Amino acid sequence: MSFATICAFCLGEFVEAVAVMLFYQIGEFLQETIVNKSRKSIKSLMEMQVDKANVLVNDSIVEKAPEEINIGDIIVVKPGEKVAIDGTIVRGETTLDMVALTGESLPVEKKDGDTVLSGSINNSSVIYVRADKEYKDSTVARIMNMVENASGNKSKAENFVTRFAKVYTPIVVLMAIALVAVPALMGYDFKEWLYKALTFLVASCPCALVLSIPLTFFAGIGTMSRHGVLVKGGNYLEALSNIEAIVLDKTGTITKGKFEVTEVNGEDTLKYAASLESFSTHPMAVAVTEYYKGEKIPVQNVENIAGFGIKGIYDDKSILVGSERLMTDNNISVTEGKNIYVAVDGECIGYINVEDTIKEDSAKAVSELKKAGIKNVTMLTGDKRRIAEKVGNAVGVDNVYAELLPQDKVEQIEKLYNENCRYVAAVGDGINDAPVLARADVGIAMGGIGSDAAIEAADVVIMEDSLSKLSVAVKLARRTISICRQNVFVVIALKILVLVITVLGYGNMWMAVFADVGVSLIAVLNAIRITKVK
Repeated sequence: MSFATICAFCLGEFVEAVAVMLFYQIGEFLQETIVNKSRKSIKSLMEMQVDKANVLVNDSIVEKAPEEINIGDIIVVKPGEKVAIDGTIVRGETTLDMVALTGESLPVEKKDGDTVLSGSINNSSVIYVRADKEYKDSTVARIMNMVENASGNKSKAENFVTRFAKVYTPIVVLMAIALVAVPALMGYDFKEWLYKALTFLVASCPCALVLSIPLTFFAGIGTMSRHGVLVKGGNYLEALSNIEAIVLDKTGTITKGKFEVTEVNGEDTLKYAASLESFSTHPMAVAVTEYYKGEKIPVQNVENIAGFGIKGIYDDKSILVGSERLMTDNNISVTEGKNIYVAVDGECIGYINVEDTIKEDSAKAVSELKKAGIKNVTMLTGDKRRIAEKVGNAVGVDNVYAELLPQDKVEQIEKLYNENCRYVAAVGDGINDAPVLARADVGIAMGGIGSDAAIEAADVVIMEDSLSKLSVAVKLARRTISICRQNVFVVIALKILVLVITVLGYGNMWMAVFADVGVSLIAVLNAIRITKVK
């Protein structure tokens, strides 16, 4: 562009020379505008960082940098302040603004024992938080690392444009030189062919491609972050747009990952069960203990039977609380298909059903994925088949595979590839999901409650604990790729048309300016449409 402008001045075409640079600057201005708009979507993530934190030391508050906080330190978070480190509330209760983390606008209530994430804003009361991680492992630090590295993970389209421009630019410069040199050597008017060569050079400038494609991906990533979905790079966004099959973990992804009592049968069943289960840390035991509001009986000689249940003695009576297998091993007949049975002196007195409840939006999320064209939605779980099939039928997945170990889940993904599913995404939240997330074309972690291992292995992180965000991510990825393809087609088609017209002698500098700057403006304005998604 600089070369063409200088030569245009030398030819006395001052208006056209100024026009080239003027319109070029307009294009640059619009490009900067869209970049800034997308940066604002990510800026809230940057603002989650905390420079200083109040740490309780010997009953005094000492101000420290987050990097200086150790695991176990007690942090005092006052109303209006941001949480500096991931931790657990040890005193106080409040509501937290987590919009920058999850995209969820409603405040979240937190009390003693609840986990809080760094970057959350304390809305109401003072809370004392025990640091559970070092700063480098906290949610804010991980998010910042994802954002900073996202630009390095370029899509195939971005890599192609970069390579294309490196080869294309010197070629068109040589062609422009040839366009003036060959006719001049043959005796044609030098000035006339120099003007044509400059017109050709401006028209062939690859600015529209070089700017619009990375800009489109940047806008897409920025828009997705505004919706609480973090993408680690343009290559993962491109892969997400091609997804044909999705595998979902059950616990913590489709379900809440928290057990609740749904049925109690038999007199004194709950009292006996809660009294013994209070000595266990198993999630089902915790659910039973929390559900029971009465007075517990003094049980003695309590013994946990790993994987089966718990037993103890009360009033010289032997009490067993546990699975069907525990009852069968002790020659106690029970009704099949229940979670927890209670037996006193060798006789079953009742049962309790404890279930992991399904998230409110799971069925809708699966339905939206199918509407989006995902041809196979599969649920993988290590849970029992009866429970898995019940959950799978309730949310409407296509296939259910239960009682799987982590390596079995990877094998199921391999089967999907063998069934001609070219692109497969996996969604999970736990440590056991990490191998599956790493094997899939796109690994998606439920970051709201997700484990560190799952988030590190994932390519996309859904910050809000909501499966419905998944269909939003797929739609935004496809919209980004669609706009990118539109830009490529329009840019190449218009440039070829103007170049042909110029070589035939019908083109001028104004037409060349349109072919470069005008087309760039069209591509940039088209890319802006991504940021308008609500």
